[in-house]
Formats: sequence, C-alpha cells, structure tokens
Amino acid sequence: MKVLGLGCGRPGGSAEILLTAALRAAGDAHLVRLTDLSGDDDLWWLWERLVECDGLIVSTPIMTRTIAARLKTVIDFLLGPNADAAIIEHLTAVRRGGTEPAVPFRVDERVLKPRVAGLLAVGGSLTPQWKTLALPLLHTTAFSMHMAVVDQAVFGGAGTPQSILLDDAALERAARLGGNVVSQLGLAFDDVRYLGEPGLCPMCHLDVVELTGTAVTCATCGSAGELGDGGTIRWTDLTSSVISMAEKRAHAREIQETAAAHGKLRADIDRRAAEFGTFEHMLRP
Repeated sequence: MKVLGLGCGRPGGSAEILLTAALRAAGDAHLVRLTDLSGDDDLWWLWERLVECDGLIVSTPIMTRTIAARLKTVIDFLLGPNADAAIIEHLTAVRRGGTEPAVPFRVDERVLKPRVAGLLAVGGSLTPQWKTLALPLLHTTAFSMHMAVVDQAVFGGAGTPQSILLDDAALERAARLGGNVVSQLGLAFDDVRYLGEPGLCPMCHLDVVELTGTAVTCATCGSAGELGDGGTIRWTDLTSSVISMAEKRAHAREIQETAAAHGKLRADIDRRAAEFGTFEHMLRP
C-alpha cells in the first residue's frame, strides 16, 4: 500500500512540517513538493504518482482564506473529468460496448481503484473566518477520484516561517491524521470510517452551508437538507452530494447528453461564433 504526501507550500515551511509529521506516522510514504514541478510533463509525472497511490495526504498553506495557487493549478489540470470516477466508469463501459462517447475524455482505469485521503491546512490567523474555505476546497483534490476522506484538520497561529513547530498539539494532530489514513488503506469507499472531527454534513463532515429560506445545501459537497427548529438540520438527500457515486454518475450522463445535443447544433454554433467575432481592443504584455 502506497501513501503519497502532496506538499503545497514552501519547502520546510509549516504546511510541509505538518505533512512530514503525518507521513512519518503513516510509515512507508513518499513526499512530492509542488514547488519541484514545472510544466505539463511534470504534472503528468504527478498523475502517475496519484494513480499509483492507495492513500493521499495533502497539506497546504492557507492563502487569502483558501488553498495555495500551485494546488489549484494541479486540481484544474489533472483532477477534472479525466480523474472523475463516474466518467471513467461510463466511458469504459461505452467503449467495451463498441461505441464512442460524445465527449471522449482521457480514460485511465487506474482511477477506479479504492483510495483514501487526509487533508491538512495551516494559516497564520487565529480567527476562524480566515480559514473557512481551506478544507472545502481541499476536498476538490479527493472527490473526483472518489477518494474517501478519512481525516481532515485546519490549524492557525502559524504566521511566521516554520512557527507551527511551537504548537505541539498541531504536530500530534497531524501525526494522528497520518495514522488514521493508514488504518483505512485498501478499503472500499463505503467501508471506510471517517475518523476526524464531526461536522454538520454527514458526507464531507464540514460546516459550510448555503441557506435558501429553510432549504439547506452543503456548500462543500451539495448534500441537501432542511433547517429545523433551533438551527438543527435534517439531511434529506445525500445522493445530491458530489462525493456520492450517484451524483457523479448523474453528472457524467449530463455531460454526455449536453455534448450530444450541442453536436447536432455545431453548424449553428460555428456560424454564431463567426458573426460574434473577437473583441477589437486587446491588451498584451
């Protein structure tokens, strides 16, 4: 069983220190620094490490309430449709049936093997509002490949280089996360136990929600519910969560159906594009 650590901050910085604590507790693990990668070839090299691993631990500094830009680039480049378990499942079935899909995404069946993940984020602020979006966005590293998040933690007060080393509790918590991830390696998604702190949402275990009247939607993953008396939430539809294979499969069907409909209108789209043209006043460096 292979555990991969993804370091998204400065080499030797607080995020990497927490990751190191987690990986040492995980045992047989390897660390990849995003600062060591440059260009598309290196990103595809990282893809190989991702599909080979059985467990992934990601650690990022918190930048403007959210995750590091390097990690956002990796997510956008590697972890979209080409890494989506339901899309790969669907395309594999279509091609085995002897036909081609409307949108022929890259297919790598290694995406479909069971994986678990642990998520770490660390920032300088002591107040929670400066850390709100870090864990929700870290989930985008895990949900496409249908990795089961075993544990997640966010830390503050590390506003100067390597100052997380002053927080023994944070180092111990990161090590516990590494051990928790290892304890669930090789298990099927539905058999993995979540071992982190409980949150409001039963799917992502986080607390960021959207309210529309009394209708509740988890802002991280899309679970649906209703707001009750005293601020309690009754979760009514967990299949709407992007973490669920039900929602991933619905999304995969939607992509193919939309593409098929657009294919019939391609001549009209091309005509309108030619008429629309491009903006006349471009600025370039």
